[in-house]
Amino acid sequence: MNLACVQSAVEGGAVSNNVDRAIDRVREAAANGADLVVLPELFDVGYFAFDAYDRAAEGLRGPRLERFADVAADAGVAVLAGTIVEDLAASAADGVDVPADEGLANTAVLFDAAGERRLVYRKHHLFGYGSEETDRMVPGERVPVVEVDGVRIGVTTCYDLRFPELYRGMVDDGVECVLVPSAWPYPRVEHWRTLGRARAIESLAYVATVNGSGRFGDDALCGRTSVYDPWGTTLASSGEEPTTVTADIDPARVTAVRTEFPALRDRR
Repeated sequence: MNLACVQSAVEGGAVSNNVDRAIDRVREAAANGADLVVLPELFDVGYFAFDAYDRAAEGLRGPRLERFADVAADAGVAVLAGTIVEDLAASAADGVDVPADEGLANTAVLFDAAGERRLVYRKHHLFGYGSEETDRMVPGERVPVVEVDGVRIGVTTCYDLRFPELYRGMVDDGVECVLVPSAWPYPRVEHWRTLGRARAIESLAYVATVNGSGRFGDDALCGRTSVYDPWGTTLASSGEEPTTVTADIDPARVTAVRTEFPALRDRR
């Protein structure tokens, strides 16, 4: 499976521009042979644009997510719509199972190449360090794993990288590749590099950490989108500017590494 990680430029609060830009990047990646395209955390509104969250929120059947379902089907490519601000009340009204009847969630949605919604992941660990996320968002409760092009895929979001137990549960569900849409800022660049690689090493799985690019007042995203293989080797990475990082994901490689070095078997 060819994985394309879109390190998109994100303008705070400029939802229409951000979405149009992301759609263009999905089409470009599909034209270049991608099987799965991943967008960053809150690529539509910008993580640090807290005051715009309410205005940007929509349910899982909202018009912006429908655009990504349509482009997935039209381009014949699976798409992880990074994360968006989900209006839980709107989703509930549409019959979607939600963790609360009202409020907002930081939600990733994966569409397959037919445009069907296959996975919904709501960020579990909300960031409170100089952030308003914990005040504005409802944490998720489920950690789904789904097969895409023969690869068992799981999703976590940004700050979740600091909580390895979340990944252990996905390993038990057979995950082979974890996608991590993020809005990771300076100055914690070494944490970003180390944690993604550590999750790959301990899970003996591929991990793709997909960051945005952009500045929001005093805050700036550090970019450096990376894909790590099951040994923790960096397959591809970027700097801080907008770009697309690509790598091939081979489930047979996961099986081979876990067979050669069966550390997961020795858990107690």
